[in-house]
Formats: sequence, structure tokens, C-alpha cells
Amino acid sequence: MAVSLLAAPAGVTKAAAIGGTMPEGPPSVWRAEAVPETVIDSARPFPVLGTTAVEIPHAAPRPSIVSRTQWRADETRRDPHAHYAEGVTAVFIHHTDTPNDYDCADVPRTLRNLYTGQTRDQRWGDLGYNFLVDKCGTIYEGRAGGADRPVIGSHTIGFNQGTAGIAAIGTFGRGTPVPAAMEHAIAALAAWKLGLRDVDATSRVRLTSTNDKSRYAKGSSAEFFAISGHRDGYATDCPGEALFARLPAIRKIAAGLQSRSARASSGADLLTTLQSLHRGSH
Repeated sequence: MAVSLLAAPAGVTKAAAIGGTMPEGPPSVWRAEAVPETVIDSARPFPVLGTTAVEIPHAAPRPSIVSRTQWRADETRRDPHAHYAEGVTAVFIHHTDTPNDYDCADVPRTLRNLYTGQTRDQRWGDLGYNFLVDKCGTIYEGRAGGADRPVIGSHTIGFNQGTAGIAAIGTFGRGTPVPAAMEHAIAALAAWKLGLRDVDATSRVRLTSTNDKSRYAKGSSAEFFAISGHRDGYATDCPGEALFARLPAIRKIAAGLQSRSARASSGADLLTTLQSLHRGSH
């Protein structure tokens, strides 16, 4: 499916990368690094786009996303500024390391608790993840700045620039089943975000580390799958053995949604995916 978008004219300002987080343990104990770079006020509109048409031959449909307003994020608690990259060329998959026995109807409250833990209690500027996905397949907007825009999060230390962090709500250690609805929603979200830059969900991309605390020295480059796990960029068990083992399947589903391979996902699988993602928000 080809989609034509308008390209931003040359000279549009973008923010530099911000530091990553120390991701061991639950998100509520993460701490922010200093952010000395120039910031962009997320309350201001994005610079006016030019008129040059850019065709994206493998764009995937945008899944339904529950906004921060819908899950009732208190915007007075966060840093009023957001940072932006030129685009998203890779996504890192995480888990929140929280209990799995939640009711999906209670997820907005869970998000507010995570948000409180990272802003008020730990003086964190915002949620580190760009998006979160529950076991019912509902996608939530995480870090502020615009779900459709390349917001730089604070999710994978050294590799926040030009990537998006997607967190599965729960804990997915060895032997823990990964709900099909969650798996498909992650794939649909990754396919859409990567498709905006025409990045094949099954491809490999090269990223440059911005922090010596990652698996790679600052300034060095490394090759990653376009859909990678947190552990690929940082010494951590995240996103858990079970979810990490499902990443090849998630890449395959995402590629199918990008219309890159007829074998990537059956028609029935795609129908199930779209039905679960567009059934409405809480």
C-alpha cells in the first residue's frame, strides 16, 4: 500500500538525542539523565510542511491508539518540552516488569501509577516509553509529543535517537505466554512507525550509540534488527525471555502489514489483528 506524504522543507529544526535511562528493575525506579540539548516545546505546532510529495510504498495502516488525554495523564507533571528525531528507523521492545494478572479495563490507572512513579516520585520528566500495549491488544500513547511524530523517548540507553520504545505491560520471563492480541498489536504499531520511513520490519539497521553505558561505546555503530529487544542495546533481561523469543514472529506479522511478503501473515491473522486494534478505546 503506497501512501503519499508531504516532506518537511530543508532546515526544519530537530532536537538532538537525549540520554537513555538505567533500565534495571521496574520503571518506577528509573532515573533521568541531564538533558543539555536544545529542546522543542511540544505545545507548539510542528513546522509547516512543504509541498514535496514523498511516496511510501510500504506504509502500514495506523492502529488505534489511546491518547494521553483518554488515559487521563496529568500534563502538569511532565516536562513541557519534547525532543524529536528526523524519523523512526528502529523500535525496541520492552516489558514493564509489572504483574500480569491485571484487568485490561484498569490499565489507564496502571499507566497513571507508572507516570506518577516516573515524574513525582522519581522526578522523571515523563514516561520513558513512546507506547505501551496491554494483554488485550490496546495500544496507549506513552511519552508526550505526538504519537504520529518521531518523539525521542528515554527507553534504551544509547539508542533513543531515531527509535521508538514499545513496552508490553506485564512481565514475560521464560515460560510466560505472550497474549496473541498483545503480539499482534506490537507488530501493527511497529509496522506503522517503521513504514513511515519505508523501513522493512524484517530488515537490519545501523544505529550509533550515544552513551558508553549501552552495549556499545559512545560514537560506535552497531547493527540491529529494525524490531529489536531492549537487551540488544543494553545489558538487561528486558523484554523477558518469552517476549524476546516472539520477536521473529512479530517481525513477520509486521512485514505482512507492510505488504512486503504474502507469506508474512495469513488473511485471517490480519483480520484478527485489525479487529483487535480497532475495537475502540477504554
